[in-house]
Amino acid sequence: QVQVVESGGGQAQPGGSLRLSCVASGPGFTIRDYDMMWYRQVPGKERELVAHIGSTSSSTYYKDAVKGRFTISRDNVKNTVYLQMNSLKPEDTAAYYCNVLQYWGQGTQVTVSS
Repeated sequence: QVQVVESGGGQAQPGGSLRLSCVASGPGFTIRDYDMMWYRQVPGKERELVAHIGSTSSSTYYKDAVKGRFTISRDNVKNTVYLQMNSLKPEDTAAYYCNVLQYWGQGTQVTVSS
């Protein structure tokens, strides 16, 4: 069984920054060979893919709305993936979820308001 735990959410002002972390762990499990994804969801809407990073970090994908503001990265030694979020906007307010294979975390809430 793999556990996925997100952290780093909280409240930020418009224009501010937050850094989300996601640790995936389990007996013998390493994220090294897998793509990692960050999704977000607001109440009443479908969960949407925000950013994706390939297993070798050579390929990344960003939702258009976050391009140039968010950066996804990974540390395979630490079994951790990050989402650096800069120039935050109120519309970035959501629960952010980390995903690897069929495993999901519980989410971390990000609220952007003045």
